[in-house]
Amino acid sequence: MSKVSIVVPFYNCPYIDEALESLMNQTYKNIEIIVVNDGSTKYSDKITPYLDKIIYIEKGNGGTASALNMGIKNATGDYFCWLSSDDIFYPEKTEVQLDFMNKNRALFSYTSYYCINENGEIITPSLGIHLPNKLELIKAMSKGNIINGCTVMMNRKIFDLIGVFDETLRYTHDYDLWLRIVQKFDIQFLSQPLLLYRVHPQMGSNKHAVSIKKETFTVVNRHRAKMKQLLLKQLRKK
Repeated sequence: MSKVSIVVPFYNCPYIDEALESLMNQTYKNIEIIVVNDGSTKYSDKITPYLDKIIYIEKGNGGTASALNMGIKNATGDYFCWLSSDDIFYPEKTEVQLDFMNKNRALFSYTSYYCINENGEIITPSLGIHLPNKLELIKAMSKGNIINGCTVMMNRKIFDLIGVFDETLRYTHDYDLWLRIVQKFDIQFLSQPLLLYRVHPQMGSNKHAVSIKKETFTVVNRHRAKMKQLLLKQLRKK
């Protein structure tokens, strides 16, 4: 029975208890929950009730990528998932996605999701970009990030083969990793929404929109040549 490691980076987030509660309620029980406190000064007390059920790591503030990498380093599972401290997994997320991966012999998959507001109310239809084939996926991924990181489940072996998150990228470390992955592995999409993604005024993507745009441009340029090669290879297959 495969073990799934779920890493939760935490930094001054008032919703951390809701995130952890969603992990306590997973229908799949062979999981380990690794909370990495990235130098928080607030809301750490909300983690206290869960300390006997999680692996808890404290570190100096270094950003999300460094917190995720610390979690990965301490993970013992066969698979890796990431849950932001303001988001919520559906109870069946681990079970359904792992089953999907086993059936499809997938090393990497992502799912659809709903957006919720501060009160946890769903405010969008199901979101998630399904592309019909690898060619279209490469085209879309060459322009920007279409994968919500907290919907991802991936085999731990991938980290051994291509490395972990780039800690020099403050906001687009996930996009950079997905681009490295798509160059070497197939990416599978599960259309069932299994995540509630919280939209609120304090969220990073709102506060740092300008920096994110700049950093995305950097990542696109970094991978441009290899993605172009991949695209041509895919076109030749047609």
